[in-house]
Amino acid sequence: MIRAGRQHLVRTLADIAAQLGIAEQTLLNSGRHQAPGFPAPLGAGRTRLYDGEQVDAYLAGRPVPQLPAADDDEDLLDRQEAAALRGEPLSVWDRRRKDPAVREHLVVVGGVEHWPRRIVREYTPALRRGTSGGGGGRPAGAGDLVPRDQLPARVAQLLDENPVLTAGDVADRLGVHRNTATAALVQCRAERMADLMEQREVTAAEAAAALGYPAGQTRRASVRAEAVVRGRRARTYLAAVAQALHARGWTATSTPPDVQHPEDDLCVAALTLDAPQAPAPALVWSERHGWRTATSRRHPLGRGTAWPPPHDGVRHLATGPTPAPDDLVTALDSTG
Repeated sequence: MIRAGRQHLVRTLADIAAQLGIAEQTLLNSGRHQAPGFPAPLGAGRTRLYDGEQVDAYLAGRPVPQLPAADDDEDLLDRQEAAALRGEPLSVWDRRRKDPAVREHLVVVGGVEHWPRRIVREYTPALRRGTSGGGGGRPAGAGDLVPRDQLPARVAQLLDENPVLTAGDVADRLGVHRNTATAALVQCRAERMADLMEQREVTAAEAAAALGYPAGQTRRASVRAEAVVRGRRARTYLAAVAQALHARGWTATSTPPDVQHPEDDLCVAALTLDAPQAPAPALVWSERHGWRTATSRRHPLGRGTAWPPPHDGVRHLATGPTPAPDDLVTALDSTG
């Protein structure tokens, strides 16, 4: 976290590299930021932030001062810290933070989202009920009453109140189409089931039972939850591949690219490559088929569609779905 009144002291790795007169990638490769005694990052997220006063002391060979230990209402918390303070899974806070009551207090420091401690602690989701009066759901021909970006948080609130919630209940309470309600309810249940599956190492059915979800309502959510868990487990491997590709100059960004996970298929990922050097602008991974190059980072797979055979712009790389990152880079080098 960023302690109250110290936001102006925050530095990124890029800031520290500039202070040392070197490139950020040189700093990363040297590992100087991981040396014994180097100040600890201010948060646990992927983007590392540091306290400038501590960094200055370390680089000058002086004792690194301790940060204030007492909590303050104006401390700035990142996503992980906000979820921990509220005692809820990160996926829940990711829904909460989209609420206007939270979003208006967003503070971005070094490219990382933060919120004041008091906002995180005191925020209470406000349930927005349907306005039809008679409980008849969405009138024929009318648009959804709840904006799509607010729907996940609203469904989560209803599910908090009633674990046996049905899509009909959601449609009636929120004034949305039945299909919209079904999709949102399946997704919400799937994410919560996936959280529990990871935390307790249980099956989707066991997670559903523990959450109080009726077996007859969770078949689609169970399939989705299993896909979510597989996708999360793959991210560590995919991030290592992105780092390896970036180190060899194959990516088009100044930092290792984020892995693109299309929401309709968590088991497919894509990385944008540096088009002038690469034979194609993207590298696509499938849990079933492994790696291939592609002409677009938008994978062309639909349900029942075969993995495309090699042709111009499409090359299958390595064997098996998860070759070591260095082996994959070597295979990609051989295509050029």
